[in-house]
Amino acid sequence: MTKTKGFPKDFLWGGAIAANQAEGAWNVDGKGPSVADIAMYRSNLSVEDYEGHLAVSSENIERAMKDPDVKKYPKRRGIDFYHHYKEDVALFAEMGFKTLRISIAWSRIFPTGEEAEPSEKGLQFYDRLFQEMKKHNIEPIVTLSHYEMPLALSLKYNGWVERKVIDLFVKFANVCFERYKDVVKYWLTFNEIDSIHRHSFITAGIIPDRCPEGKVEETVYQALHHQFVASALVTADCHRIIPGSQVGCMLTKLTTYPHTCHPSDVERALKQNLDNYFYADVQVFGEYPPLIKRMLERKNINIKMEADDLAIIKEHTVDFVSFSYYMSLTESAQEGLEKTDGNTIRGVKNPYLPSTDWGWQIDPVGLKISLIELYDRYQKPLIIVENGMGAKDVVESDGSIHDDYRISYFREHFRQMKEAIEEGVDLFGYTSWGPIDIISAGTSQMSKRYGFIHVDQDDDGNGTLKRSRKDSFYWYKKVIETNGEVLD
Repeated sequence: MTKTKGFPKDFLWGGAIAANQAEGAWNVDGKGPSVADIAMYRSNLSVEDYEGHLAVSSENIERAMKDPDVKKYPKRRGIDFYHHYKEDVALFAEMGFKTLRISIAWSRIFPTGEEAEPSEKGLQFYDRLFQEMKKHNIEPIVTLSHYEMPLALSLKYNGWVERKVIDLFVKFANVCFERYKDVVKYWLTFNEIDSIHRHSFITAGIIPDRCPEGKVEETVYQALHHQFVASALVTADCHRIIPGSQVGCMLTKLTTYPHTCHPSDVERALKQNLDNYFYADVQVFGEYPPLIKRMLERKNINIKMEADDLAIIKEHTVDFVSFSYYMSLTESAQEGLEKTDGNTIRGVKNPYLPSTDWGWQIDPVGLKISLIELYDRYQKPLIIVENGMGAKDVVESDGSIHDDYRISYFREHFRQMKEAIEEGVDLFGYTSWGPIDIISAGTSQMSKRYGFIHVDQDDDGNGTLKRSRKDSFYWYKKVIETNGEVLD
């Protein structure tokens, strides 16, 4: 048996962005508003107040749609990737990217989600983008739904709560498959599908004040079921329309440790981890896990299913598992322990881990643990499609940005990836989150920067949008050149 050493020779190094955080041009060339376009930058809120930043109601949606301002609503402007894509792709190519993960904005193709025919101008934008990527030998990985469903579907159907949205999504996906079948091999159905329980509006278009009283949790599970069915249907269609295509699921990997070896802490961590696996379990194994079914019964949550739903989910499973990894969590049954300041998911503070300015605990070893656990559970090829560190960068007087903290973050995570591969994990790619600075998904900030490439724009939308290389740009370029052998 040949011992695996280092990264595979065809390893897909690259980066990942989402249309709603990068493209801008929110009403250009016929694009309709998406759920992202009503996200306001709230400078008065703490960066840790994730729920406050993502709070939504029928009233504030109505108010947002009457307000044409792009400064108050940063995702409307993004970083103007729509007009800068050639420059940005060239910079990615300069770093040596083998792949770039993007998303196709549903409302750029079907402005309200219900048009009889797709927008040709919207399709042409992605034609041009894929052509530019092909010119630079960059393999696309395309997400079909990344926090950007047409706002009209949210308002009319309460998003994925209504079953009709399945057919509308399948229609959108099939248009994409037919149009881009010669240039896109790798597809993801739903970004972080598990996040429907943390922020149901951006994930599934659910407006809480339009849910039946006392039935919000049941409503969310109903919408999630519709997404599971839709994912299976478009997986089948992709395989039919694009022979040799690969379709993956995508989840937020939240590896959870017990705070102590007390059995109650271990039990809490176990339950958290099993809940995190649920979403991929359905898409990989093709069925609801027994513990989830029992939980739904216990809570008297009734999911309406059609006769063939479970058969569809069972028959059309994914080819690979993709995931985001930013942090690990720690759970305890003990009350009163210090919590993390993380603005997405809070857990007990882990005393052995440092944190970012946004309270996200930095845990490279947790990535290795996640890789081993996922591969052992699913026996499917894995790809990390989001990982990175949001930080406040300082631009020096000469324009340089010395982001050693970012280099250190990636170096330690890459070492753990390499170890996981050497232990037998089938990891075929890695796309850093936000290789170029983009608008934050949670807080709509620009100052939470992930990129190797700096974009001259502040939280209020001021700036030239000039792109410039950080120190980490040259470091990541060397990593890719040496296929992960040179990390210092």
